[in-house]
Amino acid sequence: MTTYFGSDGAMLHYDELNHGRAGGPPVVALAGGAAMHPRYLGDLAGLGDARRLILPHLRGVGRSPLPESAETASFWRQAEDIEQLRVQLGLDRMVLLGHSAGTRLAISYAARFPDRLAGLVLVTPPAGYLVDEPSDTPALIDARRGDPVFDTAVAAWATGPGSHDDAGFNAWYRQVAPLGYAAWGELEQVHAATALYSFAANRAYFSVEPPADLARRLGEVAAPVLVLAGAQDCSAGLAPVRALSRLFPSAEFTVIERCGHHPWVEQPAAFRAAVDDFLRPLTF
Repeated sequence: MTTYFGSDGAMLHYDELNHGRAGGPPVVALAGGAAMHPRYLGDLAGLGDARRLILPHLRGVGRSPLPESAETASFWRQAEDIEQLRVQLGLDRMVLLGHSAGTRLAISYAARFPDRLAGLVLVTPPAGYLVDEPSDTPALIDARRGDPVFDTAVAAWATGPGSHDDAGFNAWYRQVAPLGYAAWGELEQVHAATALYSFAANRAYFSVEPPADLARRLGEVAAPVLVLAGAQDCSAGLAPVRALSRLFPSAEFTVIERCGHHPWVEQPAAFRAAVDDFLRPLTF
């Protein structure tokens, strides 16, 4: 566990894997949820064995405190914290990886600090707030109906959490978790059990609307971008993720088959092949 100072001087925390044992600059990985403890990322299918992997505890998550102002903990404003982290890591530019709702923060950073970005990896990013592409998640859900566990998860998703606190939100996630995977075997169940949400941080994360020109600003991001989609992702879908990749001038779009919302868990070899191929030629 390591600390750094956020944009307002607050002491924030991050976990670091492979410190001092891997060559090259680190990869800063932003957890989704929103406001899920980064432990669910694990080592990203062994990426932490090949590179230094920095896993920030976002505002209100883990050991990083929630500020009095919800706006400071929004995905738009936390880009300022990530910039402070870059400076304190001594990096001229950095590689940023975001998963799910963590891609909102990664995209915010890319829009606000494009010259400080060496590369951007967006893993199963929800994109409805940026693109007009109709979602194909209803069709993906319909294709799996008839499985009792899956159908129960769909019903729970429609109902929402039973209470608006950490206990209620985490209990609800355990009910809807099968939606996030293309299959619901032992591996997926073990991974889902690592999820831990902060409800207050989740609400604060979405407390600020991004600027109306955010999609246009992504067209000015010169750094290379990798966008990964799961072919059976009933959360982010496939079509909107593909449309998101078109907003960047230099983006690769990769679909991982037999995969839902967590490709490093469900298809680790395919995930690592895509990420490693993307990272290998990057220069800093």
